[in-house]
Amino acid sequence: MRLDQFLKSSRLVKRRTQAKDMCDKGFIQVNGHQAKPSRDIRKDDVISIYYRLKKLVVRVIDLPEGNITKGEAKKLYQVLEERRYE
Repeated sequence: MRLDQFLKSSRLVKRRTQAKDMCDKGFIQVNGHQAKPSRDIRKDDVISIYYRLKKLVVRVIDLPEGNITKGEAKKLYQVLEERRYE
């Protein structure tokens, strides 16, 4: 599954275009490397997301198939670190 599609499906980012823009600007890393939106995501990959006021690091637990509910989206990843900036 593509990185931008996973971020949207898991609701870590609201829209796929927003995920693409964040990747292009270097705000998203996979396994410690800057990632392109088309990168394939696999189970156990570690994704670091740099939002405006926080950094979120998650591990991919499962990949979605089709449309999923909000409750199911939270089961796709495990939060490893969450740091807020002031």
